[in-house]
Amino acid sequence: MPSNSAPASVGRPASAEADLFAATGRLLAGGVKFTELNAQRIATEAGVARSSFYVHFRDKVDLLIRLATQLTVPNFDTASAWRPADGVDGLTETFVNIVATFREHAAVRRALSEAAAYDDTVREYWARELDQFSEFTDRLLRIEQDAGRTPADLDVPSATEIIVLGGERAIVEHVNTRPAATDAAFAAELARIWWHGVYRRAPEH
Repeated sequence: MPSNSAPASVGRPASAEADLFAATGRLLAGGVKFTELNAQRIATEAGVARSSFYVHFRDKVDLLIRLATQLTVPNFDTASAWRPADGVDGLTETFVNIVATFREHAAVRRALSEAAAYDDTVREYWARELDQFSEFTDRLLRIEQDAGRTPADLDVPSATEIIVLGGERAIVEHVNTRPAATDAAFAAELARIWWHGVYRRAPEH
């Protein structure tokens, strides 16, 4: 082998994980169903040996869950940074960023839904991810309620369920069915609904 080819392999093991992530993302975005993927196909797409796949991942479910953190981690960081003091404009900006992340990783979110239908590990993983959003929202609403800024008659568990589960479902549906040009308007409407319907809802008389 020519000596000048050696640098090409330097660092390859360290980059294989990123290559496998990227390859999986490309395949999913290209329309391949998660059930159609296997270690060999992903490794071939990534340009690495099949054995390299198992160096980094137990199986394709392990890969999917770790890939999904590129969606869940930034979204939780973004959502948990918002405070009611930021107002509806701040909430709108928060949703603009969350919708953008969902759109970037739409294929991975679809794969999660597909896998969750038959795989307990994926289903439990996604339930835990939603739980952390629910816990944050519940805590925030109770703080606002105790301070008198959110009406005392608001049922916090019900509001939290609607906000988290309904909001996530609405974002997924929007990203999967409408063009990116509509994202800003969607984010603004979602923010107004949450702000005026929950956080600053007028008390009943």
